Amino acid sequence: MQTARFVFASLACLALGAGLLGALAQEDSVSPPPEAAIRLGPMTVEAMHETILKVDAEAVRSEAGNAWQFTLEALQVTVVTDLSHDRMRIFVPIAPADGLPEAMVRRLMQANFDTALDARYAIAQDILWGTFIHPLSPLTERQFLSGIGQTVNLARTYGTTFSSGELSYGGGDSQGLMERELIDRLLEKETPI
Repeated sequence: MQTARFVFASLACLALGAGLLGALAQEDSVSPPPEAAIRLGPMTVEAMHETILKVDAEAVRSEAGNAWQFTLEALQVTVVTDLSHDRMRIFVPIAPADGLPEAMVRRLMQANFDTALDARYAIAQDILWGTFIHPLSPLTERQFLSGIGQTVNLARTYGTTFSSGELSYGGGDSQGLMERELIDRLLEKETPI
């Protein structure tokens, strides 16, 4: 039964992801301002694109230029930017949300308190997601790479340690192992300043 649910979740997430990328790419309904006008900090959409290509050279960018899909650790990762609100988000589908036991939802909320760190578990469109949301312009490449790693780690550790791999605040209910190795590998791709 668990295998069938995972296969269904994978297929549903892939189908949803394809449609979701198109829908989310439409979030920027206003034409983006010139690059110089939006660059309030170190991150730009083009810098984000270059960083994503370091992670997966086969990443697909939306026609609007504000969303990407790529694969990391055999997981589908989607990144969406919204220039008009200076925001970005990373998300990874994990499983169908229908039928999640109350105890599991409670466990996810506990992880959001102490082991998920900057990434979070979330439910939208009947899917459980790992997600990372941040203002776009002040985002550094290092934070972006860490956000990708943390989000993927939440998907990888779902059902076990529920950890982003960054660190644990303690004082919560989680006492899991850390998944830091993926984040360290991604940070090696950071462009030296």
